[in-house]
Amino acid sequence: MNNLRIASFIPSATEMICALGLQDNLVAVSHECNYPAEVKGKPVVVRSAANYSAMTLEEIDKTVSERASQGKSLYVLDEEALKALAPTLIVSQDLCKLCAASGNEVTQVLKSLSPKPEILWQTPHSLEDVFNDFLALGEKTGTQAKAQQLVKDARRRIEKVKAATAGRPKVRSFFMEWVDPIYCGGHWIPEMTEWAGGKDSIARPGEDSVRTSWEDVLTYNPDLIVVAPCGYDTKESLKQAEFLKTRPGWKDLAAVRNNQVWAAAANSYFARPGMRLVGGLEVLAHLFHPEAFPWKGPADAFAKVQL
Repeated sequence: MNNLRIASFIPSATEMICALGLQDNLVAVSHECNYPAEVKGKPVVVRSAANYSAMTLEEIDKTVSERASQGKSLYVLDEEALKALAPTLIVSQDLCKLCAASGNEVTQVLKSLSPKPEILWQTPHSLEDVFNDFLALGEKTGTQAKAQQLVKDARRRIEKVKAATAGRPKVRSFFMEWVDPIYCGGHWIPEMTEWAGGKDSIARPGEDSVRTSWEDVLTYNPDLIVVAPCGYDTKESLKQAEFLKTRPGWKDLAAVRNNQVWAAAANSYFARPGMRLVGGLEVLAHLFHPEAFPWKGPADAFAKVQL
C-alpha cells in the first residue's frame, strides 16, 4: 500500500478511510471533510459552486433546486490540483447531488488524469449498504481484516439496541431532515428509527428524503420530533428548530405538549453514510426509550428544543 494515494470527494468516505488507518494515504478531500481531526489541512479538491453559508434553509433549497433543474453543478472539482496530487484511488458517490460531485463531473475530470486512478462509487440507501461500501473500501485498500472487524463491532451495537427496545411500545416519531421547507427522513433513517423503538409513518425507507407538507405533519401528530437538518450540528439544528415555532398549529402537536422535540447533530450521526450512523441509532434509542437505553456518548450529540 506504499503507493496508495486516495482522494475522497465525500465526508463519509473520508471518515471510513481514516477508520481503516489510511489517513496518511489520504492526499485530497472535499471542503466538507472535517472529521476526524487528522484530515484538517489536507488539500481540498472539491468545493461548493455556491456560497451557502450566508443563506437561509429556504434559500439553500431554492438555490439547489434551481441549479439542478438548469443542469448546473453544485460542486467544482479542482482539476489541476488533482493532476498534481496524482491519486491512485478516488472515492465518491452518486447518491445526493447536494452531498458530492455528481458522477458525470467525476467522469469528465478522470479523462484529464494520467495515469487514470481507480474510482470507487458509494451509493448507499440503507445501513447494510453502508457496511458493504465500507467492506469494499477495505478490500480495495488491503485493509479487509480491519473493515470486517469494525463492521462486526457495529452489528453487535445494533443488536444491543434492538434487544434493549424489543417489546416496548413504538414511539410515534417524525425525523425532520430539513426545516424550511420540511423534508422527511429517507434512506437509512427509517430503519434506524424502527430498530431504536420508534415508528415514523412519513419517512421513506431506502428512498430519497422529500418535501413534506406541514399539514401532513399536523395530521400525523407525532409524539416525538427529531430536528436534524442535513449539514448541521446540534447547535445549528437548535437554531433551525426555532423556525418551527412560527408555524400554525405548532403548540397543538403532541410532541410539543409532551416537551419531546429534540435537535440533533445530523453531520455526526445521521446525514453522512458512514460508520457513525450506528451512534445515531443509539441516539434515537435513547430519545425514544431513555429508561432502557442510556446515552454514553458526547453531550453535544443532541439537545432538547426549549418550548
